[in-house]
Amino acid sequence: MIPLSILDLAPVPEGSDVSQSLANTLDLARHAERLGYKRFWLAEHHNMPGIASAATSVVIGAVAAATKTIRVGAGGVMLPNHAPLVIAEQFGTLNALHPGRIDLGLGRAPGSDQATARALRRTLQGDVDAFPQDVMELMQWFAPATPDQRIIANPGEGQAVPIWILGSSTYGAQLAAHLGLPYAFASHFAPGDMMRALDVYRQTFRPSAHLDKPYAMLGYNVFAAETDAAARLLFTSVQQAFVNLRTGSPGKLPAPVEGYYERLEGAARGMIDAALACSAVGSPETVRAGMDAFIARTGADELMVTSQIWDPAARVRSIELLAQAVGQG
Repeated sequence: MIPLSILDLAPVPEGSDVSQSLANTLDLARHAERLGYKRFWLAEHHNMPGIASAATSVVIGAVAAATKTIRVGAGGVMLPNHAPLVIAEQFGTLNALHPGRIDLGLGRAPGSDQATARALRRTLQGDVDAFPQDVMELMQWFAPATPDQRIIANPGEGQAVPIWILGSSTYGAQLAAHLGLPYAFASHFAPGDMMRALDVYRQTFRPSAHLDKPYAMLGYNVFAAETDAAARLLFTSVQQAFVNLRTGSPGKLPAPVEGYYERLEGAARGMIDAALACSAVGSPETVRAGMDAFIARTGADELMVTSQIWDPAARVRSIELLAQAVGQG
């Protein structure tokens, strides 16, 4: 079995709040470490009432402090929202506090709507079209300083924090291949271009000082429970969340609803089926079979598992059952 990691969207369930959500994140991270997962990543989203990880580097610091060995990182930081120097200082600080355990995944999407993007002031300097230049600038801030260098990222300089390129299209695949960096594809919610992006990445990859051959990590939804029926019920929370988001009504993560999918109209079903095609939902045996087929089809080097489950205890149980199913932990 290839390495398994966790992407935690720090969901805020209906009936709960951000404080409890972040406490749930720390608890999940401790369990993930105990169970042998390789990484625990968090993502930058803004103006999303159901996601508590907007201040991504702050949450990463809390997770790293609450664990001892698991790698912790961003999946990802939306670089157009930030000055590269600021991110170098933030992740240089995290790496100084937790040496050798910090990852930095970078995306070019705003992680928000346009009004929120303006509130983040990214339009003053930030530009998604400048993403490749911003990535290279950030990499330079992590490199050893030259004798005549006037501005130094401190902390950050010389720390060589591992950088990943994130994407949901061939754009990120081309950039990761060109720079010789590992690539993470958002197949857990946007799988349409997955196989094409993987082909581009692998065929055009240039070995670098960072990586000698392509390394692709794929997002994958896992909802594991004792039975297939129980897992399908858990899955209705993220189904509702996607419908709410796509219809302009994002909110907290809904509680499961029996028969929700069956009552949806055809267009909504089609949207869910497309967005969440890369998912394994069921008992440990069902999940293992689905995961094995996905790995065989894609040749993934690592899976980043995500589980937006309303009940925190059921979410912990899901990653426990997955670990058991693959003989991990």
